[in-house]
Amino acid sequence: MDTSAAPITFIPDLRAGAVPAPGGLGHSTVLNAPGVRVVVLTFAAGHVLKEHRAPKTLLMQALDGCLRVTAGGKVTDLVAGALLRLDASLTHEVEALEESRLMLTMIG
Repeated sequence: MDTSAAPITFIPDLRAGAVPAPGGLGHSTVLNAPGVRVVVLTFAAGHVLKEHRAPKTLLMQALDGCLRVTAGGKVTDLVAGALLRLDASLTHEVEALEESRLMLTMIG
């Protein structure tokens, strides 16, 4: 995890330490700096991160696999390269349609 206060942070491969945990959910914090935190979540196929909310604005980007996000009355399927932004405190749920990795950026 990078917690440096340097003006530049470079992470060569977000996926390197994020190996999907069998049968569930795994996570690794890859960046924790003032105003922003980046976590890579790993999902086993079929795992559901039940409805919850976060106190910060969220950016969700699928690194691989396919994830179904239900938020604000809408269902969005995230595949590699897709990006979804959620307002702070918006209730949401994430379901892995297949083994997947999700980059979660918390801002604020």
